[in-house]
Amino acid sequence: MNKNVTNVRGFKCWGAHTGVKSMRRDLAIIYSEVPATAAATFTQNKVQAEPIKLTEKHLKNNRAQVIVCNAGNANACTGDQGKKGAEAMAQAVAEMLDIEAEDVIVASTGLIGQKFPTEEVVEGIKENIHKLSNNHKAGAFLANAILTTDTFAKEAFVDFEYDGIEINIAGVAKGSGMIHPNMATMLAFVVTDFNIEEELLKKTLKYCVDRSFNMITVDGDTSTNDMVAILANGMAGNNKATSEDDPIYLLFRERLLELLTQLAKLIVSDGEGASKFIEYRVTKARSGDVARKLVRAISDSSLVKTAMFGRDPNWGRIIAACGNAGVSFNYKKASLYIGDMNNMVLVLDRGKPIEFDKNYMKKLLRESNIRVNVELHTGKEEAIGWGSDLTTDYVLFNSVYTT
Repeated sequence: MNKNVTNVRGFKCWGAHTGVKSMRRDLAIIYSEVPATAAATFTQNKVQAEPIKLTEKHLKNNRAQVIVCNAGNANACTGDQGKKGAEAMAQAVAEMLDIEAEDVIVASTGLIGQKFPTEEVVEGIKENIHKLSNNHKAGAFLANAILTTDTFAKEAFVDFEYDGIEINIAGVAKGSGMIHPNMATMLAFVVTDFNIEEELLKKTLKYCVDRSFNMITVDGDTSTNDMVAILANGMAGNNKATSEDDPIYLLFRERLLELLTQLAKLIVSDGEGASKFIEYRVTKARSGDVARKLVRAISDSSLVKTAMFGRDPNWGRIIAACGNAGVSFNYKKASLYIGDMNNMVLVLDRGKPIEFDKNYMKKLLRESNIRVNVELHTGKEEAIGWGSDLTTDYVLFNSVYTT
């Protein structure tokens, strides 16, 4: 049995059906038995949903004890009615658990611009909060309760031991459409029993999100509701990590990045209408920032994504995308490899086109897992990102999404 949120010390959770969505669970709650150090990253969209605004306000003290999320309504572009709805969610949780409303992280996902069903959501909170449990089943219910167009639940768990102390980290995520670097319609909630200083946790979350969720794309659209939140309740009992030089901290950061990367890949693999999972690597770059920007430019190119869907070995689209990345790029120094996860074909060698068997390349591109590797030959840094192809099924699905 795979471990989940319920295997992290001091955390309970639940996922319930309240009726906002007709068939699926639509209310998720995560509760720490003690106040936790908390941090979050949010959407870069200028139009922010009401729960995003409220949670940013609540996290000014870097503390929280509960995450509550409804699915089926984004509570975005809902004005004062939606603002009061988000506040009512926090207040209902606070009253039922005898904590402060400011200690509640609020999230929502679903359709934008629909009146927020405050009454149904609040009633659902009151009816279900007593069901909070550390039973494994509760973790599975939680993972399913945050989904919208997803086809499967997304969970991950990692642990490590240091000086006889076991540290646990678990997370759930949702997302399959409106996925784009800088986060999009995706939510991720992470819990850990690691003891860590507040500002260091904030810095660590940003570091890991930049290298995981901010390196994925499905369709180039950024949503109003994106959030990655983490609660660290310290119940593992380790001495509080306060320095980036602390060996236990470095292990924690490494494992947190591993967990977020697992969740990010699951989101891409569930991309709406996607038929391929594509890994993009930019290596031998002069800086990590340059490498990440090039990965994002390639992975977000509609022409590259449609070429991958059509099994078209049109490598010029990849090089053209690099030239549009907003960073210095000299194609005469670049080499490019394309293929599946086991076989890579060199198509450009330091700016010189290489003859290759197009039929063999098309055979490789039939695979569901594809790899693109650009070598810049300007340094030693690299970046990895993940994306999907752009298919006719994606267009069809999103053309009738609300009808």
